[in-house]
Amino acid sequence: MKKSVWLPAVIAPVVVAGAVAAPALAQAAATPIAGSHPTAAAVIASIAESSDARYSGKLTQTSALGLPELPAGAGGSSLEGDASDVLGLLTAPHTARVYVDGASKQRIQVTEQLAEQDLVRNGDRVWTWDSKERTATRVTLPSRTADAPAAGTTTPTDVAERAIDAITPTTTVSKPVATSVAGHDAWLLTLTPKSSDTLVGRVQLAVDQQTGLPLRASVTAAGADDPAFQVGFTSLDYGAPAARLFDFTPPAGADVTTKDLSDVDPGAARGHGDGARGHDHGGATVSGSGWDTVVTLPAGTGATKDTGSEASGLLDQLTTSVDGGRAVQTSLVSVYLTDDGRVLAGAVPVAALVAAAE
Repeated sequence: MKKSVWLPAVIAPVVVAGAVAAPALAQAAATPIAGSHPTAAAVIASIAESSDARYSGKLTQTSALGLPELPAGAGGSSLEGDASDVLGLLTAPHTARVYVDGASKQRIQVTEQLAEQDLVRNGDRVWTWDSKERTATRVTLPSRTADAPAAGTTTPTDVAERAIDAITPTTTVSKPVATSVAGHDAWLLTLTPKSSDTLVGRVQLAVDQQTGLPLRASVTAAGADDPAFQVGFTSLDYGAPAARLFDFTPPAGADVTTKDLSDVDPGAARGHGDGARGHDHGGATVSGSGWDTVVTLPAGTGATKDTGSEASGLLDQLTTSVDGGRAVQTSLVSVYLTDDGRVLAGAVPVAALVAAAE
């Protein structure tokens, strides 16, 4: 894994810890809610309004996940170097420039010590670029057609209110409170798990009062005061970025890989299902519910005792021995690799993963 993928890597804890809230962030468009005293559902419904937003800004990510550090000298091999990169992404602060012109044009640009990584989308074409490795990937996205809602079925606020109703059995959703992020007035929502078994203490989302754009997201571990993970804007200006920012041509001599996803069925790729216990998602099995959900990948996915010496040595450095395998627990997420090659992960203690594996 290279540094060009730091954004997906560091956002992963938010995805895992906030999975129960995902339905509430779907669908809907709403008018700006500045100057009012909105409900949580109204704030969530306003997020879809930002899908056509045009802006540029600086995004900063900080982490305090309690991940183990590789000992000095790690990184001598390609495998260990990649693992060191990943740990660096999840432990050190990072910044990125972000440029967005509506739903189909985005650019994320990360610059670190004379190296640059870019992700550029222009319509159905996506480029990734790593200047250090001099590698570029061109991806053609599948066509996507929005599902047309049946006439008269519901309003965006109705959808959001139903999502809130679905969340409340496992989560306490706060009333929005006013805050400010990067000089913009925002509404702050706090989602607090009702479960005492999850590692997550709370998830907070700040949403621009005028545009509905999410400005900051943070996840705080149970029993902690400060976020274990946070990503948010430190500067933000609305308005269309220069069109040239969304055009990309790989430099001469770059190693270019091409992937065509245009024939992929978006519905099939996304998959369907409610995450019920034992439900299979493309080979992964989901058990538990809400914040206690555990995802199990089948045997052959993870490293085992038969893995090569380099991978085995690295595995020993990053994990500790537990019954039936090895595991690592961060402040928000645990991963358990069983001796038979299965991988279990969730926002729960390692003991819960061991029990789920049995």
